[in-house]
Amino acid sequence: MAKKLFIPPLIGWLYDLILWTFSVLIDLFFREVHPRGSWKVPRRGPMIIVAAPHANQFVDSLILMRVIRTEVHRRISWLIAAKSFDRKFIGLLAKGIGAVPVARAMDNMKLSEGAVYLPDPIHEPTLLRGIGTKFDGPEFEPEGTIALPTVNGTSHSATIAEIRGPEELLLKKPFRGRDPLYQLTGRTDITDDGKFAGDTAHQDLSGFKGSKFKVAPHVNQTAVYEAVFARLNMGGCIGIFPEGGSHDRPDLLPLKAGVAIMALGSLAENSNSGLKIVPCGMNYFHAHKFRSRAVVEFGNPIEVPVELVEQYKRGERREAVSALLDTIYHALLAVTVTGPDYETLMVIQAARRLYNSKGKKLPLPMVVELNRRLVKGYTHFKDDPRIVKLKNSVADYNKQLRLLGVGDHQVDYAKFSIIQVFFTLIYRLIKLTVMSIGTLPGLILFAPVFVATKVISNKKSKEALAASTVKLQGRDVMATWKLLVALAFAPAVYAFYTIIFTYWTYRNRIQGIVPEWVPLWLIVLIGVALFPSITFAALRVGEVGMDILKSLRPLVLSLNPSSANTLVKLRKRRAELSREVTDVINTLGPELFPDFDSSRIVVDPFRELNPHREADGERLHKLRRSSTGYSDEESALPRNESFHDLANIGFFSTRPSSRSRSRSNSSGGHAGSGGFPLKAFSQLNSKDSFDKVSKKIRDAMRERGQERRRRSEDFSWDMASSGSRTPSTAEEDKKDR
Repeated sequence: MAKKLFIPPLIGWLYDLILWTFSVLIDLFFREVHPRGSWKVPRRGPMIIVAAPHANQFVDSLILMRVIRTEVHRRISWLIAAKSFDRKFIGLLAKGIGAVPVARAMDNMKLSEGAVYLPDPIHEPTLLRGIGTKFDGPEFEPEGTIALPTVNGTSHSATIAEIRGPEELLLKKPFRGRDPLYQLTGRTDITDDGKFAGDTAHQDLSGFKGSKFKVAPHVNQTAVYEAVFARLNMGGCIGIFPEGGSHDRPDLLPLKAGVAIMALGSLAENSNSGLKIVPCGMNYFHAHKFRSRAVVEFGNPIEVPVELVEQYKRGERREAVSALLDTIYHALLAVTVTGPDYETLMVIQAARRLYNSKGKKLPLPMVVELNRRLVKGYTHFKDDPRIVKLKNSVADYNKQLRLLGVGDHQVDYAKFSIIQVFFTLIYRLIKLTVMSIGTLPGLILFAPVFVATKVISNKKSKEALAASTVKLQGRDVMATWKLLVALAFAPAVYAFYTIIFTYWTYRNRIQGIVPEWVPLWLIVLIGVALFPSITFAALRVGEVGMDILKSLRPLVLSLNPSSANTLVKLRKRRAELSREVTDVINTLGPELFPDFDSSRIVVDPFRELNPHREADGERLHKLRRSSTGYSDEESALPRNESFHDLANIGFFSTRPSSRSRSRSNSSGGHAGSGGFPLKAFSQLNSKDSFDKVSKKIRDAMRERGQERRRRSEDFSWDMASSGSRTPSTAEEDKKDR
């Protein structure tokens, strides 16, 4: 019988207190966290939130907890690895927020003696034999896991079906793919999809001695599922990262079956509960770096089909779980930006900047959406010769940028005159000097914390990388450890400063500066508020200063005769690439997106504009200004872009737009309304008459569609370019994300 699992209760005030404490650190670590689509999340009833990619270990949970608490006013019960639950500090916090501990096979992996191989991978692909192994030992059991050494950042594993002896067992499913089959056979004639192209007659396998392996016992999750069912039956919200663990890959890992079993099992017990599965995309820009940005996007809730629940009840669980996992996976793809590899993702981001050749500032959610559409387009057309040629050209352009040490947005400096470059450089040097002086006190005070977080996070990253089978560089744990170290170390450092400050006052009244009537308890309060304030002020000033510092290199290159010409050539190359990218997107885009023109994010900068339409557009802008009370400089977006909630901005609101703006509005024949100006009916007394009327209708609809698209593009630009920007945010938003 499964051991009864103790689940700490979710105590509301304790949950909120822990969340508030860490929210302060989230605000310090991230420059912006934008929620998108949170209006789609149910306000009540049982719900499972599936979030991916899991790129930031415990930080992902904190960010999502904050967004859900702020936007939806709900609390999340997270499923957390039992390994983390057993840690002192992390375990204490997990119990405080009512998390559910889950034992994972990967946490119990141990290196086993001997080696394994596949004796007949073609006719008996599930038969696994050992050399010097003890499969009949206590650590081996049916439903246990066999894992191979990590190759190319991935460790492949399989489940044990039957143990036949000390050196022979059967697997439930065969190993798939080139890497695991090479490890288990030593053969080199293996295709990417795991097929053998030749035979062993022409290969020398005398040196093959099998592969080392790890083993983990079967983990009984019955108690976990029962606890989750109980929480869902009470109308609770369960949070889970279905990839099974954090990682730093550019694509999603295969989803674990647990989330599907939880949903189907819960509905099998209570089919009328109204359970929803909400996909959530965690989209970061340099997730491990200090003062980075994030967009948390929610997709449409998934209602589990009744047919799958019935199939699950009939005992066809594998089929039902597989079908639901496939639905969840595709729902996650719709709210995340993933790529086949890091280089391709960098090429796609560069293409996004080249497509937005006018340099208009796009709000962060629009950047994520444009990246997603480009990834989808690349995946669909990746074998097209035009895409292959364009990818190589953009990759070469990225390489030139790296060699010069400049950003894409800084290439435009090449068009400045020498005088303009010189005075811009002098002005920024003076500004940087002043900011450095203002930043210095806070930098000195915060230096011990900064050094400690850097050293410890790097150490933990290396440890996590060595212990993982899926991580590439271990960056997914860096942000977590930076926050944890700062949370523990910063208060101690500031307490030490306050003690020194108070003692100095007690000793000689800070060289006689502090009057005798000032009590020491007031000095303590001043110290508690003063030192963190100095650090925070230095943080904000230093943020702008770093942006200015990064902008100096292209200015210096522009003054250097040997490199200035290179920069000029690079600018011309960028203009050519921009046109190529735009042409390819405008050609292939409509094939993939039927509403390509009407739902544009970025207007085509190379389209021929009609003077009459420009005049109409100007009248439309005037009409909009008169109706909203905003000028061009004060339109939709607030002046300060570093706000926490974009829900009030209709363009990418987390709430649905007003029904009064529906395209089906039949208010009459006014421009832009849903109604048509009515005229007398034509007589349809012949085929020719019918064809003429049909042609007129098609022409009228085409003209209205073009007008609507033009207005949508103009409005998008008006929305994206409004609001003032500080120099720091303007520079930062143009950088490669």
